Amino acid sequence: MSLEIEYSQKLKKAEEALKVIESGMRVWAHANSGCPTTLMSVLAERAPEVRDVEVCHLLSFTDFPTAEPQYAASFRHRSLFIGSNVRTAVAEGRADYVPIHLHEVELLMESGRFPIDVALIQVTPPDRHGFVSMGPCVEATLTAAR
Repeated sequence: MSLEIEYSQKLKKAEEALKVIESGMRVWAHANSGCPTTLMSVLAERAPEVRDVEVCHLLSFTDFPTAEPQYAASFRHRSLFIGSNVRTAVAEGRADYVPIHLHEVELLMESGRFPIDVALIQVTPPDRHGFVSMGPCVEATLTAAR
């Protein structure tokens, strides 16, 4: 089977792909300019279906609709680097800030003390060899995806 056919068979709409997220799961959101904004918006739409989903991330410069007050029963952010998009939620007690050095984030995941159930990442389409790029925002996301 050609790579193009295999790739096209794996494509899903965001609404379908995010059905794997269940109550109580820990979700990693790709950070900075790599944040999958469409997936985060669709995840917010799932609020009536899930409870206590922990959304973890590094610094991000995009809005997280899941950090809005009306979604507090469904989503709780755990920000490892705090930005303006979650600062209010942290101040109001609806989100958590975990001060950590960047080089320690992957160690925390690999140790098993911070397991990730689902990683929401943004990548390029695959090249002719099937490889994708996470762009300039890899940080700890490759470890989270693994």
